[in-house]
Amino acid sequence: MAHKARGQTSLFGEIVDWMLAPLLIIWPISIAADYFLSYSVAGTAFDQQLKNRVVAVSRQVSFEDEHLTVNLPPEAIAILGADELDEVLFQVRGLNDELVAGDATLGAVEFTPELEPQTVYFRNESLHGRDMRIAYSFAQVSGLAGAVLIQVAETGEKRTQLASGIVGNVLAWQFVIVPLGLLLVWLGLSRGIEPLNRIGQSMRNRRPQDLSPIDRNEAPEEAWPLIDSINDLMARLEQSLKVQQRFIADAAHQLKTPLAGLRTQAELALRGNEMRDIQYTMKQIAASADRAARLVNQLLLLARTESDQHSLPPFAAIDFDALVREATQDWVPLALEHHIDLGFEASDGGSKVTGNALLLRELVNNLLDNAIRYTPAGGRVTARVAAGECVILEVEDDGIGIDQDERERVFERFYRVLGTGAEGSGLGLAIVREIVELHAANVLLLPNPAGRGTLARVVFPRSGAAPLRLAA
Repeated sequence: MAHKARGQTSLFGEIVDWMLAPLLIIWPISIAADYFLSYSVAGTAFDQQLKNRVVAVSRQVSFEDEHLTVNLPPEAIAILGADELDEVLFQVRGLNDELVAGDATLGAVEFTPELEPQTVYFRNESLHGRDMRIAYSFAQVSGLAGAVLIQVAETGEKRTQLASGIVGNVLAWQFVIVPLGLLLVWLGLSRGIEPLNRIGQSMRNRRPQDLSPIDRNEAPEEAWPLIDSINDLMARLEQSLKVQQRFIADAAHQLKTPLAGLRTQAELALRGNEMRDIQYTMKQIAASADRAARLVNQLLLLARTESDQHSLPPFAAIDFDALVREATQDWVPLALEHHIDLGFEASDGGSKVTGNALLLRELVNNLLDNAIRYTPAGGRVTARVAAGECVILEVEDDGIGIDQDERERVFERFYRVLGTGAEGSGLGLAIVREIVELHAANVLLLPNPAGRGTLARVVFPRSGAAPLRLAA
């Protein structure tokens, strides 16, 4: 069973968590709000009852024979205070706050100008250690010049009980609705991520060689950026695999001949009796081994330049004059061996090029190798650097030249001009083009303006400048 790595999260779990966390915070707040709202609704209803009782008592107050009386028989008083849960008190006070009827423990209220007669007001007060809701009014009695205070008070048991009952009913339904809602959310999320599961299963069922893109229309729109990134990665992987497969095919094809030659020459050396013949065969074997090693190096370099350029060392500003001078010096022994005049001409100004020194050195080596290889004895090969708006490398020879219709084809892999008699793998100029493209440069093969031969010209942008295009 696979375990999730530390820090690994589930999209499904993240969504559920982000939904549950607010719910767990809002639910208690909702319960409290429901309770206070229910208490307010219950209070409104019971306040109306208190108001009705104040009005009923005020109707029973009269002023007769210079006395203020309350015409409430014991049965009426019993009905007024009848309540199964709450304690109900009433009080009537005269003009001088004297108690006319009712409970004396209810405090008096001063009649102030802002209070209107015959209007019922409410207040909360603690009495005998219990919270009371009191309704009071200043009633005008016929024949009396003034207002009589009438108060009816009750405890809040019924209010609390009603509010609790409402909240209890609401909670009962919430305990049904909330789990049902969570179940529906769970089912909805499961259905929503099902396309991702199908894509995952489809990818698991693919053959290793299948790098075709994923159809993003099979996934939710929110997943399209991820699908596009995966498709881009698979396209780059496919390109990389093609490069590797081509390299393996090219290497197998090109190494077959030199290896067969080495085997044949080794067998001849084993059968030889004369030391002179054996030495000659061994020289041939050494030369073949050198050619095979050169071919392998070229194949490896070509594969490297065709791969992801991000794997190459970072580019840097390079003194191109110094690089071409050093590379030309390395070819002097071979040029002398072939009786070829090899020269170098430096630029007048600075020749800074941004690039990879090893690849640029290989580019110069391949151009010089081609020039020396196809120039007869007594010929001339010149490498020169010119600097202006751009940096130009030219390798000029007075060799056999290249026909115009073959100047593009010689950049193809393993293509060699027939009838030259020169040895080679046909990879040198293919490598040159790959390196040129990596450096945003341009390469052309032109006729030697001095007459016979070829002029290879590579144009680089100056260090930090935009690439320039060169017309033929």
